[in-house]
Amino acid sequence: MNAHLEHKKGRSLVGTVVSNKNDKTIVVRVETLVRHPLLKKFIRRHKKFTAHDPDNACGMGDKVKIIEYRPLSRNKRWHLVSVLEKAV
Repeated sequence: MNAHLEHKKGRSLVGTVVSNKNDKTIVVRVETLVRHPLLKKFIRRHKKFTAHDPDNACGMGDKVKIIEYRPLSRNKRWHLVSVLEKAV
């Protein structure tokens, strides 16, 4: 889809689309596993990122890959690279 973005340096994340209500914008929920310092067990943490979706290609529940990008608005600093898995 956005192959020209693949070669760019910077962080890339994989997450699930939780909202696509805005035009050309998606909200992606990224989950990470963090080890608790005292209990030594893994805790699931999540964070939401606002990403640019120029073709409005994503739907709710899609698994997507996003990368860091220049600021596009007040909250948008991520760009959609590809849709890895479509929601059923």
